Amino acid sequence: MSRRSSVVLDDVDRALLDALQEDCKQPLAKLGERVGLSPPSGLERVRKLEQSGLIRGYHAAVDPRLAGLDIGAFIGVGIDHPRAISGFEEAALAIPAVLECHHVTGRHTLLLKVRVEDTEALHRLIGAIRELPGVARTETMIVLQTQLERQRIVLPQRGEELEGARRRARASSPRNASNSDAGESIGSRGES
Repeated sequence: MSRRSSVVLDDVDRALLDALQEDCKQPLAKLGERVGLSPPSGLERVRKLEQSGLIRGYHAAVDPRLAGLDIGAFIGVGIDHPRAISGFEEAALAIPAVLECHHVTGRHTLLLKVRVEDTEALHRLIGAIRELPGVARTETMIVLQTQLERQRIVLPQRGEELEGARRRARASSPRNASNSDAGESIGSRGES
């Protein structure tokens, strides 16, 4: 997976992202009002955020237990050879019960977050995962209770973001480090 460069955000972009994360179904007039833009200007900014890839989609937050998926678990997977990782990741994408798949450091190669109906379904899922090519071992941790499951992204403050962009610019091109202040933001400078 390639690393994407950061998008430079201004205060209006941040306010839009915060408002959309809070309630993405609010009318554009209300959204624009919250951030000090007219509805057309607000829509244009949102479209630019979508085109940049920063906004990846709009989704309903479904309560898994009310949907009949009572068992949440994390499955650590050890892969026997690095060449088998991409094949495993592709196979994991095809399993609907796998909600997340992360390549991690430590004892496991990959960490999966899964949701299933009951322990019998979890047992079947673990068996299916163990049968995938390259799997050397698994370790399953069942979630007993969830205190926090956050989807909202806390955006870095403007100074933190600019310093991060400067560090990345210096690391990638030492000769261009002096130009790293000239980041381009999503919004045009004339809008307020």
